[in-house]
Amino acid sequence: MKIKNIFLLSLFFIVVTSFRYSGTAYSCQLAVLKYNGGGDWYANLETSVPNLIKFCNDNIHTNINPDQGVVEVGSPDIFNYPFVHMTGHGNVVFSAQETENLRNYLISGGFLHISDNYGIDKFIRPQMKKVFPELDFVELPFTHPIYHQVYEYPNGLPKIHEHDGLPAQGFGLIWEGKLVCFYDYECDLGDGWESPEVHHDSQETRLKALKMGANLVNYALLGGESKHLDK
Repeated sequence: MKIKNIFLLSLFFIVVTSFRYSGTAYSCQLAVLKYNGGGDWYANLETSVPNLIKFCNDNIHTNINPDQGVVEVGSPDIFNYPFVHMTGHGNVVFSAQETENLRNYLISGGFLHISDNYGIDKFIRPQMKKVFPELDFVELPFTHPIYHQVYEYPNGLPKIHEHDGLPAQGFGLIWEGKLVCFYDYECDLGDGWESPEVHHDSQETRLKALKMGANLVNYALLGGESKHLDK
């Protein structure tokens, strides 16, 4: 591994460790992933993640920067964010450098949440296969800790938007026993985080999406540990 990569991995370990063990005094920022290929990485950019951050700060006692970041796949700045959210409807292309950077980020403690905004599936799967050639997305059992962090989801992901009318599914990439990437499919969690006037979802539907999003954030900030941030 190049010296630069070793430095970035070491720095990220220090940053993530400080997030995990600082009690309730969390100070971090979440980011949206900006990618190439022509797909609309900026879908839901205005209100989705900011609303999730507010919900987490208000309800699970995080102290996350209310301003979301935007980070490119190949940027070293990705190591500044313990949680990165990705969405869109269209094409996704990772270069060799971006692939290496994203892999290093994930194996060193970062967490990627991909939310299929109805259309990204056929593009994101081959790109993530480039990131982890040795791994396949696996459907997570309902007993997985991601569904039992702060809020209980005994039947897995809530169904937010109908699309094809198929059941919502949660897939993961598991590296050395740890979930490093969570992919919601036929669910549209990111849309569920949007402000009410965007999709006119009911308060009940939005609350289901936000609570599941809070589980993802809790899991990411605790490095996969199954406990509440303020315990």
